[in-house]
Amino acid sequence: MKNAKKEKFIMTEKFDLNIRTMTIDDYERVYDLWINTPGMGLNSIDDSRGGIEKYLKRNPTSCFVAESDDKIVGVIISGHDGRRGYIYHTAVLQQYRKLGIAKCLVDKAIEALDKEGINKVALVAFNKNEIGNSFWENIGFDERTDLVYRNKNIHELDRIDT
Repeated sequence: MKNAKKEKFIMTEKFDLNIRTMTIDDYERVYDLWINTPGMGLNSIDDSRGGIEKYLKRNPTSCFVAESDDKIVGVIISGHDGRRGYIYHTAVLQQYRKLGIAKCLVDKAIEALDKEGINKVALVAFNKNEIGNSFWENIGFDERTDLVYRNKNIHELDRIDT
């Protein structure tokens, strides 16, 4: 993990946890976590190694992994467009859930976005992702019922639902 900057060290009763900035060297382990996490929505272009590498180059300080015993147990991808922050693909290994890891990752991402002058953070979660939606609500993310979310693919991509 060259160039991996240690961001935070947390001691818990069960294990040691290190939260650090994500690098492209983490891609295979992160993708394995995503693809094995129910409720994720990935695609063949943006979530490819090249897509994530491009995202990390644009957002080098706001994407994080959580490690325990050299194993990636959690991840958050976040960045901004200069006006709004966005959170994507937050996941924690099932056996490491309910220990505060996801909340720590969100806090690190929001702290990084705040340092870049971002005042508001948004995310999209699938309706069927009950675990994810419950988590986001419990940590203070409000549901916006006054919006209609729309998108259009510029290039054909394969959608991967987990």
